[in-house]
This record gives sequence, structure tokens and C-alpha cells, in this order.
Amino acid sequence: MTLNGSGRVPVLRTANVTKDLPLGAETVHILRGISLEIYKGERVGIIGPSGSGKTTLLGLMGGLDTPTSGSIEIDGIDISRLSESRLTEVRNEKIGFVFQFFNLVPTLTALENVALPIEFARKPQFNPRRRAAELLDLLGLKDRLHHRPNQLSGGQQQRVAIARALANNPPLLLADEPTGNLDTESGKVVLKALQDVQRETGTTVIVVTHDPRIANQMDRVLTLLDGQLVAHAEAFV
Repeated sequence: MTLNGSGRVPVLRTANVTKDLPLGAETVHILRGISLEIYKGERVGIIGPSGSGKTTLLGLMGGLDTPTSGSIEIDGIDISRLSESRLTEVRNEKIGFVFQFFNLVPTLTALENVALPIEFARKPQFNPRRRAAELLDLLGLKDRLHHRPNQLSGGQQQRVAIARALANNPPLLLADEPTGNLDTESGKVVLKALQDVQRETGTTVIVVTHDPRIANQMDRVLTLLDGQLVAHAEAFV
């Protein structure tokens, strides 16, 4: 595990990560040597035009795909070299995911959706239902514990998804366009939820977004262009 000049240990580190996609006789180079370090408690935005590789990079960070070359470390674990069974464990324990379209189980209540990852954990550190209730309360959904997804608004469903992503207290929360399927007011509520979560739990948050409201609230913004990291910038003003 490497440390930077201040002695901080990165929660996430990528080293010369590439991702190629064979397309007939051609090879498409989606990511071209991405190296970065992200530290505990940071809020980092990833922006760039469509096709720049943002979602591909987020998927690699979350262990949903493997790089063509290079390495990706989460809490010092190189996830690019793990067996599928071990990778599943690491994803459940170390990484929380928030998707644009919520991905909640429609037949389960909000409480049951949030409790599910804890019940699947190899060594659960929380009582599933108690932890789920606490997280939903934190996100302003105390009165929605027993509602199913179709009984919730889009903003409420996304907050349930955020609570589910935090169920096992992961060091890293990855969000892919978390406000992309919401109206303006719901998007503001979800943005505040992400801010509250980071402040209350110290979780590192990485967000792929086209939404300037989210990018403006990040500690750092990383810009991808044609599969390359072209800027490490302070948040927009």
C-alpha cells in the first residue's frame, strides 16, 4: 500500500488502468492508462462527454468488470486479481453502489431492501433490520420503512438505494448518474442526502455525473476525455 506525501492511505487507487473492447477486426481503447488516488472522506466527481469512459471506469472501480491491464485497489485489496467468489465478498463489504434507475427489489419494502446486503454478508457486523431502520431514518424515510418501491416517489426510491448502498458501512460509495432519472426538486433532495451521508459517516463518495449541481458540490472533479484523465480540478464555481 502506498502513501502520499501527507502520509494518507488511499481508499481507492488505480495504476495505469486500461480497458480495450474488441470490435470485429478493430480494438476500441475505452480507457487509456488511468492512474489516480482517492482518500477517505473525499467527495469526487467524474465528468466528461458521452463516450469518454466515465461509466466504464466506475464499473471497474466497483469490480463489475476487469481491466485489460493495470491494477485497482480498494482498501489495499487488488480487486483486479481476485476470484469471482472473493470479489463478490469484497463488493458486498467494501463498495456501495447507487444507480440511476434505483434497482430496488419491487416485492420488498424499503426496510427489507436495505437489510438485504447485510443478510448476504459473510460476516454481518450489524443487525439487518435495526441497521436498515437507522439508515432510512438518517435519510429522512422513517415513515416509509414498510412501503414498497411502487409506493415511493423517485427521490424516495433513490434515498432507499443510498441507504442500501451504505448497509454494510463500506469505505467507498459509487454513484452512477444518481439524479439522472429525477426531476429538479427530487434531484436536490438526493444531492443533500449524499452530502449528509458523507458528513455523518465519513464514507468516500465517487459520483459520475452530467449534473452541474452535483459537480459543484464535490471536493475534486476528475475529467475524462477519450479514455484519458485530462484534469484534476477543484469543483466548479
